[in-house]
Amino acid sequence: MNKDLTKAQKDYAIFLPAISGFFATYIGKQRYDEYVEKSRIPSNFPNDVESMNWLNPQKGLFNYHWSLYSAGHAELDVNKHSPKEDMVRNRDRNNSWILGDSGGFQIGKGVWEGDWKDPNCPKAKKKREQVLTWMDAYADYGMILDIPAWVSRSPAGQKATGITTYQEAVEGTRINNEYFMKNKSGACKFLNVLQGENHTDADDWYQQMKDYCDPKKYSDHFNGWSMGGQNMCDIHLVLKRLVALRFDGLLEKGLHDYMHFLGTSKLEWAALLTDVQRAVRKYHNPNFTVTFDCASPFLATANGQVYIQTETEDRSKWVYRMVPSIDDKKYATDPRSFKDAVLQDKIFKNFEDSPISDGLKVADICCYKPGDLNKIGKEGRTSWDSFSYAIQMGHNVWHHINAVQEANRQYDNNVIPKMLVDERFNRVYFRDIIEAIFATDSKDTALAVIEEFNKFWISVIGTRGMTGKRTVNASAQFNSLFDVSDGSTPLVEDDEFTEEQEHKLEELENEQEQTTTTTKERVPLST
Repeated sequence: MNKDLTKAQKDYAIFLPAISGFFATYIGKQRYDEYVEKSRIPSNFPNDVESMNWLNPQKGLFNYHWSLYSAGHAELDVNKHSPKEDMVRNRDRNNSWILGDSGGFQIGKGVWEGDWKDPNCPKAKKKREQVLTWMDAYADYGMILDIPAWVSRSPAGQKATGITTYQEAVEGTRINNEYFMKNKSGACKFLNVLQGENHTDADDWYQQMKDYCDPKKYSDHFNGWSMGGQNMCDIHLVLKRLVALRFDGLLEKGLHDYMHFLGTSKLEWAALLTDVQRAVRKYHNPNFTVTFDCASPFLATANGQVYIQTETEDRSKWVYRMVPSIDDKKYATDPRSFKDAVLQDKIFKNFEDSPISDGLKVADICCYKPGDLNKIGKEGRTSWDSFSYAIQMGHNVWHHINAVQEANRQYDNNVIPKMLVDERFNRVYFRDIIEAIFATDSKDTALAVIEEFNKFWISVIGTRGMTGKRTVNASAQFNSLFDVSDGSTPLVEDDEFTEEQEHKLEELENEQEQTTTTTKERVPLST
C-alpha cells in the first residue's frame, strides 16, 4: 500500500480529484471547532479528521500533491471567513497544487443568472469579478469563466442567461476572457477553455479563442488549455488540436505548459494521456503537463458505493471495481475491522485496503445501532451518519489515484488495455501512432498520420462512453442516461453515472448545510 502518492506519480499525466465541498467541510470545520465529536474519530486516525487530508503531507494518512476545486461550489467572497473551505484556502502551497474550475457549468445550468452577452450586466459582472478574485486568491492555475456551447440547448440555461445560440456562447466567453485578461493579478495562471459539441464547432471555437494564448497578440496571455465539450472526449479531435497548437506556436515551453481535460475518468485515458504528455515533452515542450479530473470517488460514495479493487488485465477493459458498501445497524457494536467484517460475512468477494480503511472498524462506518436517533432527532433506516460518507470518500480518493497510477505502471510493463491496441490486421499500438505524430516537423505529415488511423480513433471510447460516429458530435450526450451497476454487476464508472446519481452528491451537500449549526469562529487549530 502506497501512502506517498506524490512520489509514485513519476511522469504520468496527473489525475486531479475534484474535491467535494461536502468532504472539504469536515477537514476545514474540524480545525475551528469539534465539528466531529472526538468519540466519533476512528482509532486509526492519528491526527483527528486532518488524517483524511491528502494535501497535508505531515498529517494526512496519505499524501497527494494535486487536486481541483470548483468556484461553482465555493464561497466566492474572499473577505468572508469560511471554515468549510479551509482545506483549500489555508493549505501549504509549497506542498500542494490546486487547479480552480471557474464554474462555467453553473452558467450552463442556469444557476448563475445574468445577461452574459452584456459586459455591463450587474449580475454577470459581479459573478465574473468574484470568480477571478477567488481564483487569484486560492488557485495555482485556473480556468477562464467559459460559457459552455450547450447552454443554448438548455431550457434553464437559456432562461437564466439569455443565450440562445452557439455564437452567443462564444461571445459571452469572449467578454469573460477580456475581463480576466485585463484584471488578473498574476497570482494565478489561467487556462483558455476550448468548447464545441462537434468537430466543426470545436474547430471554430479554437479559431475564435486561440489569440488569448498568443504572446504576439497579448503580452499577458493565458498560459495553457482546458479541453471541454467535444475536446475532452474525442481523441481524434484532441490530436488534431495538439498539432494545430504546436504549429500555431501555442504550445511553447514556459508559455503554455498545461493542458487539462475536464471530467475524464476512464482508466484507459490515464495511459492515453500519459502517452500524449510524453510525446509532446520529447519532441516539442519538455515542460508540457497534462491533467485530468473527475468527481467519481465522491459521486460513488454519495450513491453508497465503495471502491474495492482495480482491474487492469492485458487486452481487456480496465475498470475501477466498486460495490454497494456495508450498511447494517447490527455492525454498530461489532469490534471487527471493516475489511474483516465485509470479507468474513461475504458482503464483498474481495477488498483492497487504503491508508484510510487500514485499521478502520466496521462500527466507524455503521455507527447507528437500532434505536439511535440521527442529527435531526429521528431514527433513520441507515446505519450511516454523514461522517460515514466522508470517511469512505477519503478511501475512494486514495483508490482512484492509486488506480490511475497502477494503470500507468502496468502500461509501462506492456500490459495494454483493449482500447489502445488495434489487432484487426497488423498490430498497432496507440503509443506508436502518437510517437509518429509528434516526431515529425511537418504539420501536413502529422495530420496525415492522424487521418490514416481514423478507424482506430473511432474505437477509443471517450467520456460518457461515446464511440463510433457518436464521438463526432457530443450533443448526443446532452441529458443522456447511462447504464450503472445493479448489485449483481458491481461495476460503476464516472462515465456511467446518470444525472440523477450525480444529483445525489448535491443532495448530500445540501443536507449537510441544513443540519449543521453555525459554529463559533475561532483561531484554527494547528494543521
